[in-house]
Amino acid sequence: MPPASSKASAQPAGALTSASPASSPAPAPVETDTRLTPGGPGYRRMSFALFAAGLATFALLYSTQALLPAISADFAVTADTASWTVSAATGALALCVLPLSALSERFGRRTLMTWSLTVAVAVGLLVPFAPDLGWLIALRAVQGAALAGLPASAMAYLAEEVRPKALIAAIGLFVAGNSIGGMSGRVLTGWVAQAWDWRAALAAVGLMALVCAAVFRLLLPAPRHFRTGSLRPRALARTVRGHLANPLLCRLYVIGALFMTVFGAVYTVIGYRLVDAPFSLPQGVVGSIFLVYLVGTASSAAAGKLVGRLGRRGALYLAVGTTASGLLLSLSDGLVAVLLGLVLITAGFFAGHAVASSSVSRTATKGRAQASALYQSAYYLGSSVGGTLGAFAFHAGGWSGTVLLGLLAVLGVVSVTLYGSHAARTERRILVAAAAHR
Repeated sequence: MPPASSKASAQPAGALTSASPASSPAPAPVETDTRLTPGGPGYRRMSFALFAAGLATFALLYSTQALLPAISADFAVTADTASWTVSAATGALALCVLPLSALSERFGRRTLMTWSLTVAVAVGLLVPFAPDLGWLIALRAVQGAALAGLPASAMAYLAEEVRPKALIAAIGLFVAGNSIGGMSGRVLTGWVAQAWDWRAALAAVGLMALVCAAVFRLLLPAPRHFRTGSLRPRALARTVRGHLANPLLCRLYVIGALFMTVFGAVYTVIGYRLVDAPFSLPQGVVGSIFLVYLVGTASSAAAGKLVGRLGRRGALYLAVGTTASGLLLSLSDGLVAVLLGLVLITAGFFAGHAVASSSVSRTATKGRAQASALYQSAYYLGSSVGGTLGAFAFHAGGWSGTVLLGLLAVLGVVSVTLYGSHAARTERRILVAAAAHR
């Protein structure tokens, strides 16, 4: 009988290695996270692209807001009637954002954003030629419906393509693009309208948005983590019901709507206040007032740091306090105090919006496009309602009426946030009690 050693030596080397108990298993392949992160390839292109998209979205969506006094004078209508040129766009966006988000699940985020921006820009180039107020409102509604494909798809794109730790900062940059768009569109329309008229001002915004759309399409990286979803209505309804059954998501939707109610009310009628006594400012200067949006750019971009230091609820309380302080300060008849009030309102609003919208993207693990779409629906519904009610309040009670409406909405945000804190503490107590009885 041959010795054991000769048996072992007769075996192939591969067989000896695989049979040996001392050999260690081959290491499992390490999955590389290819999602975008600050400093990594593609992140800067993505940031610039979505910044341009956000800029175009807000510039187009609110292009008539700074022009409302001129539109009222041209068509001989009151503030609440002229405000429909803003409310029709935001209302149509609120209605269409959910169905268009479903299309993004099937055809892709980048594709839908591209088509939405293209159609909105095309309509924007037609808006200056509206023959009467009815046509102007109708075209603005079509434009708002087209823009509905952008916000929710952008949030879902970021949630899929950006690493979780960088998500709030990335969404903050997108919201910052919104604030720059809202500011530049209003400043541009103010000075162009003063030099020519409101129709020329709307044409200028359309051309600016055309440039932004081209930049967006050239720079946005192709999605790498998108998975095609279903267009089946039942599946969509099931996803929506699931989101609406989530208490945290519902609270975030209400918070977004209430913040935007304040913002929509204030900026729909501030032009009327500033062109009247005691300020009597010219249209170009009134448009330049919207430079305070730069504060919103900074506060939305800083939302991630605020959440890191104060937590989500702490950041929301700070945003609420800042907004309420601005509303109260704006009651003054001094121009400097009014401007400072607008600064605080803008900073508080954009910080609160960035915190709430990023929380939606992080909370929803499935159907992110629908979760973001529901937030956007609530958000822009708040803008539409706020703009209309703010104009009615201004017509009935002057600026004090608009401020009262804003304070009621701010109180609503506080109530919802406090309820969320109470619900979270109650849930923790229940879990602790259940664990203790095991």
